[in-house]
Amino acid sequence: MKPDELTDWALKHGWQMLNGHPSLAKPTRPTEAIVRLVLKATVVNVEVKKPSGKWEKIGGAGYADVEADPDTGVPRGLGLVSTPGFSKLMQDNKDRLVFGTAKPKPGA
Repeated sequence: MKPDELTDWALKHGWQMLNGHPSLAKPTRPTEAIVRLVLKATVVNVEVKKPSGKWEKIGGAGYADVEADPDTGVPRGLGLVSTPGFSKLMQDNKDRLVFGTAKPKPGA
């Protein structure tokens, strides 16, 4: 996958651009990234924010090694599927973006 394909996939699946990176936010703080994709010239890295505030690389691969799963579309080779909690965090972020923009009807 190319960098723009990864970014498009991420934004369609609940990730948001925070500080210039496709990121997943904390459920309690939707503007604070806790997971991000760092798209470099030849590689993409997955980083997680530690409690100390520093970013730790937990996975990465060259763009040629990252392929979309034929069934789900999730990029393979970055550890997004095998790392516990990512699927739920992605779903929580996607739900918040979809349902968080809905405004209640007046009088409801």
